[in-house]
Amino acid sequence: MGSTDDKGIEKSMDFIDFNYENPTVFHACNYFLNLLKTNNFKYLSGRDVWDNQLKPGGKYVTTRNGSSLVAFEIGKNWKAGQGIGIVGCHIDANTVRLKPISKKEPVDGFRQLGAAPYGGGLGPTWWDRDLSIGGRLILYSSEKKQYSSELVQIKRPIARIPTLAPHFGKDAEGPFNKETQMTPVIGLMTEDEESPTDEERKCPIIDRHDIKLLRALAKEAEVEVADIRQVELELFDVQRGAIGGLDREFMFCSRLDDKLCSYAAVQGLIKTAGSSPDSINMVALFDDEEIGSLLRQGARGGLFESVVERINAQFDGDDELLRLTYANSFFVSSDVTHGVNPNFTNSYLEHHKPKLNYGMVVKLDPNGHTTSDSISTALIEQIAKKSSNKLQYFHIRNDSRSGGTIGPYLSSATGMRAVDLGIPQLSMHSIREATGSQDVYLGIEMFKAFYSSWYGVDQQFKHGDL
Repeated sequence: MGSTDDKGIEKSMDFIDFNYENPTVFHACNYFLNLLKTNNFKYLSGRDVWDNQLKPGGKYVTTRNGSSLVAFEIGKNWKAGQGIGIVGCHIDANTVRLKPISKKEPVDGFRQLGAAPYGGGLGPTWWDRDLSIGGRLILYSSEKKQYSSELVQIKRPIARIPTLAPHFGKDAEGPFNKETQMTPVIGLMTEDEESPTDEERKCPIIDRHDIKLLRALAKEAEVEVADIRQVELELFDVQRGAIGGLDREFMFCSRLDDKLCSYAAVQGLIKTAGSSPDSINMVALFDDEEIGSLLRQGARGGLFESVVERINAQFDGDDELLRLTYANSFFVSSDVTHGVNPNFTNSYLEHHKPKLNYGMVVKLDPNGHTTSDSISTALIEQIAKKSSNKLQYFHIRNDSRSGGTIGPYLSSATGMRAVDLGIPQLSMHSIREATGSQDVYLGIEMFKAFYSSWYGVDQQFKHGDL
């Protein structure tokens, strides 16, 4: 296991700051968008025509739904039919989403919040955590006669899902009903409850959500309750991440899956600008991976393919050149993977126990839950070797089941060669996860190597059926 150093810890601290300030998928997408724009990536709206917008050597970024993003740099020598180097990740996390009508009748004097699990949210680790709420508000301006979206988050704890003390016997042992026994508590009822004002009643959802919650959100967003037309909100663990371990070996943090790889991939793309003149380098960050990637902002929503098709068209490419571009491209599907847990070492396959603070992990599965094969593994191994990055390997035991990634979706839809490559972590799908304090840095270094050298390495694979 690698030793810690200040450079790696500095990168982890930067990630902790990003994660704390951007707890929801909407905040994360907006953060990456602004970071890319600051680094001279030009924003292109998916609802605008891209004619005459794309130039050799140009850097661009587009978003969909405010929760998925594609950024790319066109090499100065790139032509339609040449390849694209892509890293694809997801930026949604297992969480709890506000229900369309979240207002609930008081129970024994408590205010409660109607919320539903998203992916693996509302699992056992959600008990007794300091929770807050954030996401986006859909607003309407009567003066401008326009709708807009506004990000909002409350940074202090406002909710908790309390456990039942063990003194109550079997009632405290579970299993527990997620609808009736894991309802977040957000406050206490008072004798002088204040009803909505006439102005607030202009808000069409005023009777669907707790008035105090709407007022708190409006205050944070610096808008009026009357301007709110819809909300899309999620609960999150408000505790900031931390560096831990006797020698500062670990990073303890919420929402690592998969903001960890997303963060490293964007940093890698930014830091290798101009390094690959004959290819396009691209990062694609998707929403909805935790629930199957089927929605329009998910990996199966067509955003990536739409961007490639539009690039191809702007460079006078026809359908055959589009197919050629896919054939010459290489896709890194990057999601976190399982680091070895010393308390459950027998749950892991022998010789497939990824360590923290060592290097990224190639994920393989013969049943198609990941997309790595012999060709893509050999290619990524050569990139790592040239750049002195270390790789590890993960394969699930025959008596366990493998998790899936976005890799099989995009590689089968396009025919691109693809590998699954992730950063190892512990406590996956917990509300509070862990990784190595060097692993953010190691991920950035591997992605820098990929973007700067994948095209040259790929030239060695252009023989036969490779």
